[in-house]
Amino acid sequence: MNTRTPGRAATATAVVCGIGSCLPPRSLTNEEIVARGELATTDAWIRSRTGIARRRHAAPDVSTGDLALAAGEAAMRSAPGVRPDLVLIATTTPDRPCPATAPDVAHRLGLGTVPAFDLAAVCSGFLYALTTANALITQGTCRNPLVIGAEKYSAIVDPRDRDTAPIFGDGAGAFLLRPGDRDEPGALVAADLGADGAGSDLIAVAGGGSRLPDTAGLDRDERYFRMRGRQVYARAVTHMTRSAHSALDRAGWPAPSIEAFIGHQANQRILDSVAERLGVPAHHRFGNIADVGNTAAASIPLALADTAARRLVRPGARALLTAFGGGLTWGAIALTWPAVLPHTAAPAPRPPSHTLTDVPPDALTDALTNRSPQPWKLSASTS
Repeated sequence: MNTRTPGRAATATAVVCGIGSCLPPRSLTNEEIVARGELATTDAWIRSRTGIARRRHAAPDVSTGDLALAAGEAAMRSAPGVRPDLVLIATTTPDRPCPATAPDVAHRLGLGTVPAFDLAAVCSGFLYALTTANALITQGTCRNPLVIGAEKYSAIVDPRDRDTAPIFGDGAGAFLLRPGDRDEPGALVAADLGADGAGSDLIAVAGGGSRLPDTAGLDRDERYFRMRGRQVYARAVTHMTRSAHSALDRAGWPAPSIEAFIGHQANQRILDSVAERLGVPAHHRFGNIADVGNTAAASIPLALADTAARRLVRPGARALLTAFGGGLTWGAIALTWPAVLPHTAAPAPRPPSHTLTDVPPDALTDALTNRSPQPWKLSASTS
């Protein structure tokens, strides 16, 4: 479908042609979260302060990469005949510190040696990733990038922390893109990004990096994800609103023309405050925070997939996405609503892999440089 205005020159951009989502089957209520961590709070308090009633948690043997794989497969099914030529995963919870999760996901998707990398901008990550993918399309580096936001926050959140345990959940959402123009449904029309490292400690996992690598010797506050909610709240409202205005200005869209507003599903009060400041009426605001909680980089694609699956917004309608996350980072994207029916998939654990074992160092070096006639000795591993 092409809604190009006669006589108007088209502008090349990325267009959403496939949408996929993945949510773990296990849903935990507020009461279960409170009992699990012996938290000094209640279901009523959590609902009133955050808007969250339940969230999804992945099984112990399901990783962020497994969630990303399922969402990516679903997005590919949503766009038959379109083969991704790049994979970009926005995540704060990669399968391992090194290497990135994206190359493994690309391999498991059967995409061969396409470029693949991770991007870390916490809850703003999906908007950063979409903007990056758009730039890669417009400069000709790729045609069909698969952009995935995937998180397993249950692996880094302290179940005893009242400030984070009731808020975060697991999941993944994916967009498959193609080149197109600004007048098509699903077109990325304009974007705005920002960051402020002066607030880097407000949302953080202190341990596990090169600064504090010895996680065994760290205390609980350094090992788990921590967020200073009260200090984050005002900054989130301010920067999401400003970034949204900037994206709308670049698109040339007045705020009253927006028919679909989806903010990062962090807190219902934040979402309402931003929408009210932008002048977006309640019937043009969409989200799923009550049922899935805050899924960080996965929240915007999951919320959009849910809205699109219920066909609540007409294709081509003007839409606005905005987010705020650790770093501090923030961003907004103006796009036309996609004419795409999302697909969904359930996650499955990665099957046992193979690793190199019992290979003398010299033999391994020879093998890696194609100087050894002997095959590598492989053994199954579940690590």
